[in-house]
Amino acid sequence: MYTVPDQSGRRFVVTGANSGTGREAARRLAAAGAEVVLAVRSLEKGEDARASILRESPRASLEVRRVDLADLESVRELAESLLADGRPLHALVNNAGVMAPRRRLETADGFELQFGSNFLGPFALTVRLLPLLLATRGARVATMSSGTATWGRIRFDDPHWTRRYSPQGSYAQSKLADMLMALRLASIATERGWDLLSTIAHPGYTLTNLQTAGVNLTRDDKLPPRRRTLLPSQGVETGAEPLLFAAADPAAEQGAYYGPGGALGLVGPTARVRVPRSARDPRLAERLWTLAEELTGVRLADRVPAV
Repeated sequence: MYTVPDQSGRRFVVTGANSGTGREAARRLAAAGAEVVLAVRSLEKGEDARASILRESPRASLEVRRVDLADLESVRELAESLLADGRPLHALVNNAGVMAPRRRLETADGFELQFGSNFLGPFALTVRLLPLLLATRGARVATMSSGTATWGRIRFDDPHWTRRYSPQGSYAQSKLADMLMALRLASIATERGWDLLSTIAHPGYTLTNLQTAGVNLTRDDKLPPRRRTLLPSQGVETGAEPLLFAAADPAAEQGAYYGPGGALGLVGPTARVRVPRSARDPRLAERLWTLAEELTGVRLADRVPAV
């Protein structure tokens, strides 16, 4: 098992920290001495996660705050509360997401749910928190993507899937968008000489409630059950490790992508993996960033003016 380096004196915000890889990441960061803000949609579930972590690590420093990444107003409220604290923020861990609801759903702002909550919400949170991150020495943003980004495609003509909605196609688009966001942020940080690291991770085939939660949003007894897969899988303890490495390890590098290094890239210890062809065009990342600014109304120039 990967050992998280000492994180004493460092403050993290982990989205989706009440379950799955987010909860495991929060648990192990706290055990390594970090102060962790559990950023969750359900405060009740967040408090349950906090209590569980405290039973294992009674001296852990944990705080629960609410954010619904499918609601840009909620994102603004969390960001402003963190900015108002006036305290350093060493890492933002963009982990939360929803996977493949069988019918098209929308966010509070009218975006397709997966594109909105998996990408546009984290984008808005990241850009809003950049002033705080840049004021903190050695800060970083670690973003969870997915192996499905390999075959994802950004549908600039219809990013919200108003025509012929595909659960898996939309999910793949959203996770490719996460990767492109992280790569674009890494490029901007390098160009401007920021003391900020932008890293990417994917969990391989990790068994969590992600695979069922999205489907359950549109549960219908008339729909056939999903077929079982024979692909290799792993538990959340191992599946969270690429994200932990990306978020906390001193060896993590700017714009690097981390995932399982074992069979089919789905299981095994963390390794640096190759960015897929779908995400290698910097012009695509720049175009997507511009689209995200237009859709969310959250613009980098308004938060961190170029010098």
